[in-house]
Parts: sequence; structure tokens; C-alpha cells
Amino acid sequence: MLNVEAIRKDFPFLKEGRVYLDSTASSLTPDPVIQRMIEYYHDYRANVGRGIYRVSQRATDEFEAARERIARFIGAGRDELILLRNSSEALNLIANGVQFKRGDRVVLTIQEHHSNFVIWQRAKERFGLDLRIVNSDRQGFFNLSDFEAAIDGKTRLVSIAHVSNVLGVRLPVKEVAKLAHEQGSLVAVDGAQSVPHTKVDVGDLGCDFFAFSGHKMCGPTGAGGLFIRGDVQESVEPLCVGGGTIEDVGIDYYRLRSGPYKYEAGTPAIAESIGLGAAADYLSSIGMQNISDHEHALTRRMMDLLPEVPGLNIYGPPNAGDRAGIFSFNVEGMNSHDVALALDSAAGIMVRSGHHCALPLMKGLLGVAEGSVRASVYLYNTFSEVDLFVDTLSEIAKTIA
Repeated sequence: MLNVEAIRKDFPFLKEGRVYLDSTASSLTPDPVIQRMIEYYHDYRANVGRGIYRVSQRATDEFEAARERIARFIGAGRDELILLRNSSEALNLIANGVQFKRGDRVVLTIQEHHSNFVIWQRAKERFGLDLRIVNSDRQGFFNLSDFEAAIDGKTRLVSIAHVSNVLGVRLPVKEVAKLAHEQGSLVAVDGAQSVPHTKVDVGDLGCDFFAFSGHKMCGPTGAGGLFIRGDVQESVEPLCVGGGTIEDVGIDYYRLRSGPYKYEAGTPAIAESIGLGAAADYLSSIGMQNISDHEHALTRRMMDLLPEVPGLNIYGPPNAGDRAGIFSFNVEGMNSHDVALALDSAAGIMVRSGHHCALPLMKGLLGVAEGSVRASVYLYNTFSEVDLFVDTLSEIAKTIA
């Protein structure tokens, strides 16, 4: 069980009068993570993998130690983790690095974030891919038979979100990965909304690629990761080449390094990656099961109370047990941006409004072209904050009822 009040003391952002319910977009960063980054700038501010002097060697050691901790956090091997800026860059690396042939099929779902949708639309134009989209029902649930119909011997890759950033539903990643591998297809998972909230083991999922962002898991912005299974790396080209990626260069040839360094061109985000390693340590010290249990309890409270709000349309599964702590909704007669502004003005409650970088889902499946409001909870949120949010939302809704 979490000691939420003790945890909140680690987050200087959580001042009186602030209720942060937008962790799906970006989480807050605790002091232990910030301090590790400051320590780098104060004590061993040097480049990594370049110098032989002691400070540079320490920077390299700390950077590589962070890689190992982050890899362990998702059940990956150290040499299987590439340190990048975020999930979007990681997914772009996959889309541009896999050696596609004209006519290869790529399978997605309607629930993908733009970062796992637009890249494949562009790849379709560039490489002549056959792009297939698997639909869910309006609550977010899929039939595995639809994946079976879409994935065949021509399928080169299936790219699927682990958790929907709009509906909060958990997608059937393990089952889909099994189907895909039976057809000889690669499997990529967008884990941006799962890694911060539940224990992830890429080996158990059975995926070949797994992308995630540090800024959603108590880490800094500008740091994220991509797992590429070791035996797949040889066939995946880097997105960028240059300093740090090269084993040897001549006038008329170059040879890339092996392992994650093949994909990490130029000076990396050193402090940010060290901060991401510290974030992995921070979450591990609290316990991912404890975090998950706390969020489930908050989700149950939210789903018990939200139906009492007049004129509320909530999207996704009605059962709290079927969803993560993500709640997208609209108030009848109000624009989503107006609702978000009213929550902030009335009680300092911060939520997201708009299309949540998921226009095909919002416009197509849900028929909500104007967007929605989205509230989300994390380890530092409290039951009293949920109650305040629902009470404030009810008062706002009553003004137009």
C-alpha cells in the first residue's frame, strides 16, 4: 500500500491549490530524479564514450549504469535497450529501420496515437506498404478474430499500443504477438501508457520492439527508450548515423558498431538518460504492483462517482477493472476546452482537452470530431483529489443542465 502523502513530498510541483490530473500527457518529476541530473551537471559534466580522463569515464559509467537499470525495469537485456528522446522517435526508428519490401503488410489498430499511425501512413507512401487497420468496438474491446483476418503470411509487422491513451483500455498485446509470430511477422508495442503504471516484461509480452517515454514515468523530457530484441537488431537500420555509431570509417566505406550504439548517433541526452535511470529506480523502490493497486483504487472511485455528473458522456469501458486510470469524457452542451478551463479556474484542476493525438479514433470510431476532456491519475494522486474533481465537474455541468 502506498504512503501517498510521503510520495507527494517528493514532487515540488504539487503546491497547495494544484490538482494535477494530466499524467497521461506528461507525469511530474520527483526530487530524487532532479537531484541525480543536477549531480551530473555539478560533479561530472563531460561527454560519454569520448574521453579517457576520470570525469569523462565517470560520466560514461553513470550513463551505461542508467541504461542497465532502465533495461532491467522492462525486462530487457542491457544491449537490447537504445536510449532515445521519446516513444515517437523510437517508433520512427522502427518505421524507417525495418527493411520493408513493396507489398509488405503492416497491421495497426484504430486506437493508436498519431506517433504510431502517421509514421505508417508515410511508410505506406514511401515503401508501397499494405496498411491494415483493426477496429475495436466503441468501448475499446477487440475481437481476436479480426486480428487473425488481418495478419497473414504477407504481414511484415504488427504495431500496437499496450494501453489506449484515450479509452484507457488494455489491448491484447500478448495474444496478438502470438498470432503475428505464427505468421512470421515482427511485433512492435507502443508502451508509453503502460510502463509508468504496471510491471512490464518485454520477454513475457513476446514483442520484438517496445517503445516508451521517460517523461510519462516520472523522468525528464527528452529521454526515452526502445527495446529491440537482440537477434532482430542486425536487420534494423539506424535512423541516424554519425559520431558514436561508427566502428570504422575509410574513404570509401564505413562499418557500424553493434548493439545499442549503432542507433545512438551524436552526443546523447546524458543528464536526461541518467534521470530516466533514476526514475526507474524511484518507481521500483515504491513497487510497480503498489502503484498499480493504488491507481486501480482511484479508478474505481472515479468510475463510481462520474455517472452522477449530469449530462456526462464517458468513453471507454464502463467497468473500472477493464481500464487504466484514464478517463475521456464530454459534458453535453460544452466544448472540451471550455470544460478544462473551467476546472482550472474553479479549483486548480489540470486536465487535457482536445483530440489527444488520436484523431482516427476520436473522429472515426467515437464520432467526437470536437474532441474530449481527459483526466488521468498516477501514484501521487489522492482520493480527495478525485472527489474534488467530480464535485467541481458536477457544478460546472449544472450551469448548463
